[in-house]
This record gives sequence, C-alpha cells and structure tokens, in this order.
Amino acid sequence: MSEIHDESIWLDGEERRAWFALVSVMMRLPHALDAQVRRDANLTHFEFSVLTVLSNSPDHKMKMSTLAATVDGSLSRLSQVVTRLEKRNWVCRLPDEHDGRTTHTQLTPEGLAMVEAAAPGHVALVRQLVIDPLTREQLTQLADIGERIMAATDPSHHLPG
Repeated sequence: MSEIHDESIWLDGEERRAWFALVSVMMRLPHALDAQVRRDANLTHFEFSVLTVLSNSPDHKMKMSTLAATVDGSLSRLSQVVTRLEKRNWVCRLPDEHDGRTTHTQLTPEGLAMVEAAAPGHVALVRQLVIDPLTREQLTQLADIGERIMAATDPSHHLPG
C-alpha cells in the first residue's frame, strides 16, 4: 500500500466536524424512525416508505421499477416487501395495460387508511428530531445541502418535491 504524502486530502477541523455530524445523523436517524413505525404501525421504515410513496402517487399506483428507484431499494427487495404488504391487503400488483412485462403496485383502500393512521406519529417524530430544532433558514440550508449531496452521490436521483 502506498503512503499518502499529500496533506491537502485530510479534512481540516471544520470539515471533520461537519463529516462526523453527518455520519452520526445517518447512523442514528434511520434507527429512530424505524423504531417509531415498528412501534406504531408494526412496519419497517422501508415498508412505511413504500406505502407513503404510493399514497402520494397518482391513483396511488406506481411501476415497480420506478417505486424501487424512488425508495432506493433493489427490485428484489421491493418485491419481497410488496409480497408482505399484499398479505396484509395493503397493496396489490397490477399488470401494465400496455406492456405485459411491466408490473405496477397499487395501494389498496386499507393500505391508504393504514398510512393515514400511521402518518401523524411519524410526522411528529420527524418534527421533533429534524424540523423543530432548526430555524427556517437552517431548514432551507438543509434542503439545499441534501440536494447537493444527492446530486453528487447519484445525479440521476430526483428527490420528491
């Protein structure tokens, strides 16, 4: 392994502070969100994300491939989750009318009711952990920062509006 001699690659104090703060948030926030939806809705945060994305989609329906990309999961992982959600009668799979190779996932009325029942607790926790500790200016900065990092990480990914 070659030695690194260029001191300019190391993070300075403020860069380290920002990096460690981001890493800490990335490690702890998902656990807190997952614990809340497990407790309140008996779902994983990923399952809740799938249902939430569908609840905000036209006709509560989305192509499986688009849904997988939106929730940042593989098609195989999404397929397993959709199977579990189908067993609870919260979603159903529908073949595409125009393309037999494409499958859509649609939220059922029972699934929509479940999302609407679980959403207030989730939003309350998001407010408590992320929104309320920040000023309006900081929220705008957080959105800008998140969008810039996502653009650098995955330029093809579009955050919901």
